[in-house]
Amino acid sequence: MYSFYYIKTCDTSLRILKQLPADKFQLIDIKTHPLHVNQLEHLKALAGSYEALFSRKAKKYKEMDLKNQNLNEMDYRRLLLDEYTFLKRPVVVMDLEIFVGSEKKNVERLVEKFKNNI
Repeated sequence: MYSFYYIKTCDTSLRILKQLPADKFQLIDIKTHPLHVNQLEHLKALAGSYEALFSRKAKKYKEMDLKNQNLNEMDYRRLLLDEYTFLKRPVVVMDLEIFVGSEKKNVERLVEKFKNNI
């Protein structure tokens, strides 16, 4: 079983999910089931850093004026645990591979990888 971290009201995540067989995924709505420390640590190990998982598009990023702060890895970790909207979405975990975000090339790579694993 693979993991798909998303927000069920996010049209972009839902559009990506439609390209994949949802029954093969554990769907984790991070709004109703916020990330636990162990989950975040696992995602960080796969992604290489907390910053790689962090979304600068979140409204709170601007509201909190984070652009003008010098954030380090522990800051990103704290923010990701404190506020679900800071997780770049979707995050898809397939075995030991992670796909973070909705960039076109990333989604194409995800869909291709899944087709090859069937």
